[in-house]
Amino acid sequence: QLVESGGGLVQPGGSLRLSCAASGFTLDYYSIGWFRQATGKDHEGVSCISSTDRYTYYTDSVKGRFTISRDKAENTVYLQMNSLKPEDTAVYYCAAAPCTIATMQNPKFDFASWGQGTQVTVSS
Repeated sequence: QLVESGGGLVQPGGSLRLSCAASGFTLDYYSIGWFRQATGKDHEGVSCISSTDRYTYYTDSVKGRFTISRDKAENTVYLQMNSLKPEDTAVYYCAAAPCTIATMQNPKFDFASWGQGTQVTVSS
C-alpha cells in the first residue's frame, strides 16, 4: 500500500514536499510515479523515478520546479515542489507504475482503486 502525504495550502511561489510511503513492501524495486488530478480534469502524469533511480521524468509544466527522489532507508519517494503556481492545484497521487514517457503522458489506470491522495492548493 502506498500512502501520500505532505499536501496543504501554500501561496504562489511557495514550496511543499510530498511523501509517498510504502507499507508492507519495499519500494526499492519499483518505478514510482506521481500523478495529479485537478478539479474537472483528467489525471496527469507529473513525475516518475525508475526502479534503479537512473531515470526520472517530469512533465513540461513542472520541469525546473519539481524534483523527485527516493530514500531507501525511509522506504519513501518524495516530490519536492518549489515555485508553486495556482495551476499546480490538484489532488496528488503516487503509484507503482512504469517510468516511461508513454505511461506518464497517457496514464491509464484503475484510478477508482487509488487512495485518496493528498490535496495541494496554491492560492493567495
